[in-house]
Parts: sequence; structure tokens; C-alpha cells
Amino acid sequence: MSLPDSAPRLADLATGSGEPPASASVPDTLRIAGKALLPTIAGGVIKRRPPVLSVAQKLQLDQPSIPLFQRLRRQYGPGPLVLRVPGRSIAVPLSGADAGRLLADSPEPFTPASLEKRAALSHFQPHGVLISAGGERAKRRAFNEAVLETERPMHEVAAKAAAVVEEEAEGLPGGDGRLDWNAFDAAWWRVVRRIVLGDGARADTELIARLNRLRLAANWAYLGPRLGRLRERFDERLRAHLDRAEPGSLAQVLASTPAEPEVDPAGQVPHWLFAFDAAGMVTARTLALLATHADQLARVREELAQADPGVAHPLPYLRACVLDAVRLWPTTPVLLRESTVDTQWGTGELRAGTTFLIFTPFFHRDRETLPYADRFAPDVWLDGQAACKPALAPFSGGPGACPGRNLVLMTTTAMLAALIRRHDYALISAPDLDPNRPLPATIDNFGLEFEAR
Repeated sequence: MSLPDSAPRLADLATGSGEPPASASVPDTLRIAGKALLPTIAGGVIKRRPPVLSVAQKLQLDQPSIPLFQRLRRQYGPGPLVLRVPGRSIAVPLSGADAGRLLADSPEPFTPASLEKRAALSHFQPHGVLISAGGERAKRRAFNEAVLETERPMHEVAAKAAAVVEEEAEGLPGGDGRLDWNAFDAAWWRVVRRIVLGDGARADTELIARLNRLRLAANWAYLGPRLGRLRERFDERLRAHLDRAEPGSLAQVLASTPAEPEVDPAGQVPHWLFAFDAAGMVTARTLALLATHADQLARVREELAQADPGVAHPLPYLRACVLDAVRLWPTTPVLLRESTVDTQWGTGELRAGTTFLIFTPFFHRDRETLPYADRFAPDVWLDGQAACKPALAPFSGGPGACPGRNLVLMTTTAMLAALIRRHDYALISAPDLDPNRPLPATIDNFGLEFEAR
């Protein structure tokens, strides 16, 4: 799905806000750490920790960070705020323009392969494009875009994917008419394994279990243990599926796409599986929104009435619903960039090696700049409002944007369409998603439960 013509051009973002950086006080540095970064890290950056997310929802731990960042912007100005961290240069953008500059000017001079990201992702995808640099990154990025067909709303595997989704959705909900996270997640991963690796991987729950253990270790980045033998066993199992190159799967597309030696085609797949985990979370959250927002659900049903069941369709309004679910509850709360050279910010400068932390919950819920901040507003993704806000980045942004975004949107909307066609769903678990009140800042997808009617 392309952005409207009002989307900001990369050249327009080159200077960002044009304001110089400011230095945060020690107390404000500690407030950012305690109210924004600590809850994010505790919840699991690479693999979510369900018990922590349950507590976070009850306490709404994401809420205090938003007024904090608004106050910091008023106090220090809209330029990047440099934190007081001994031995490190770490800055937090406070304006959407500066966030947009960081995303638009990747990978040079702002590389996505930051120190923390390299330390975390190398646990299970040491050759992944997100932690690559220079010529290797360019080749791996091009390969990912070719296999994932980045610019196509509907991937060549769409027909097979639609059929797979219909088959797996047939068993939802269970006999008691209730759909909880465990049942949804099991069906979701069957869909993912069949789309990515082929039908032969449908029942291979051990593959994902191994990946999840590696991701839990990756939560600790450079502090966590290196599970070398486990990664070898995961790689062996993954490559066995990829070697089959089943027709209609991404594995077949991967096998037929030319790649230079530095690319390591199989080494790109762990990140695809990682991304599909977040996509499952988003799908459940979008279903919760539609189950509680009658007007938006009615429009989805109107769209589905024009589309044949089991046939792949772009479904632009339903895609917009998914995008807004990610805006409301970002699956990547912190986007990292690291400067490769000294960079000018207005009349000031930040040295090479500065790590920039783009805190997406703030930009996605900033009431001072977004009139729709705390409500479900899919239309903003269709009428140009979201496109004019460079810090609204559900799939990151600029040259570092997720190359599989259209594939993910195709899969999430297919699953939602299959569920909604079959039943009306009522949300019977917390939190309360009342369309007449501001939506909660934190949602625990692991605790969502629906009743089919």
C-alpha cells in the first residue's frame, strides 16, 4: 500500500527541526530511563515477556512517558536531547522532524546497526540485514527486497497464503466459542510456517521454540549468554525446511533468487520469523479494536463483502486498521540509529558514534501534535494525515523501513478477514477499549480473549 502524495520527501527531512541539541539534567535522564526505557527493556525488546506485559497493562506503564516527553520538549526545545550517560553519547529526538531525519538518512550517516542492536540480534541472525553495514548491507537489503517483493502490495505467494489462512482459521474459535491468545497464536504460527517454509513445516513447533529461546537470550544483548549449540540446532532445522523449497512458499522464492556469497540467504529468514511474531501480536490487537469499534467494523465488513473469501485482496481499509493498531501500540517501542560521522544539528553538533533513541510511543500518542492520538483512527492512513508525520513509523521508515511490510500486511489482513467473515467477536478480557474514551497506552495481547457470536 503506497503512501499518499502528501508524504514528506526525503530531501525535505534532511535538516530535521533545525534546532540544536540540548543536554538533559541528571534527574531528567533518570526520568527517561525509569519511565520510558526501563519498562520497554523489562517487557522484552526482542522477545516479549508475558508476565511483565500483564503487569504493564494493569499499571499502564507506557502512559507516564508521553507527558514526560512533552514536558521535556517544552523545557529543552525541539532539538535532540542528549542524555547524561557516562562514556556514551546518547540522544533522544523530541520532534517528529528530527525523528524523520534519522529515518530518512539511513544507513548513512545514521545506521540502523547500532551497538545494542548488533549485540542483541547477533544471538540468532548474525548475518541479518539490520545489523549489517557497507557493501554487505546493500547486498543483503537488495536480496531481502527481491524475495519479499517490498514494493508489491500482493506478494507472488498471495494465492497460496490466502488458502493457508482460510484452512487454519477454520478451526477458530474452539468448541466453546472462545478465542484466547494461546489458540490464536498456535494457528498464527501454523500459517507463518506454511507461508515461509511450506506445508512440511506446519507442525514444526520445535523450530519456533528454539528461535524463541534464542530471542529470550537476545533480550540481554551483550549481557546475555551465547547459546551457540542451540543456534546451530535451530539453523540445521531451518535449513532443512528451506532446502525443500516447497512450491508456493517464500522458501521457493528464496531458492530461485540469485544471491552473492556475502548475502547468506538462509541467514535472512530468522528475522522474517521474528517479524511475523510481532505481526501476530498486531493481528490480535486489531481484532480487539474492531470487536469494540462498531463503525470501523462495519466498514471492514463492507470491504469484505466486495472480496471473494479465500482469494488474496489488498483490502486497503483493513490494512489501515492494522497500521493504526501498530500506531496505538508499537511493537518496536524504540527505533535505534547510530551516527557514523559527526552530524550538524542547527548551530550544534553531535559526534560520530552517537546513539539515537526514537521512542515511538511518544510520537504515536503525542496529543500536542496528533488530534487522533488516543483513538482508533484508520482513516489517517488513507487520507494523508499520517503520511505528513514522519515520526509515525509502524514499520520504521526511510531506506531502513521493514522490507516485508507489504507481506506482513497481506498476511495480517487475510487472517483478520477470515476471522471476521466467520463470526462476530466480543472482547471479554481487559483492557476496556471504549471508543468514547481515550484508548489505554498499554495492552497485553497475551491476555486477550474473545467470544464468538
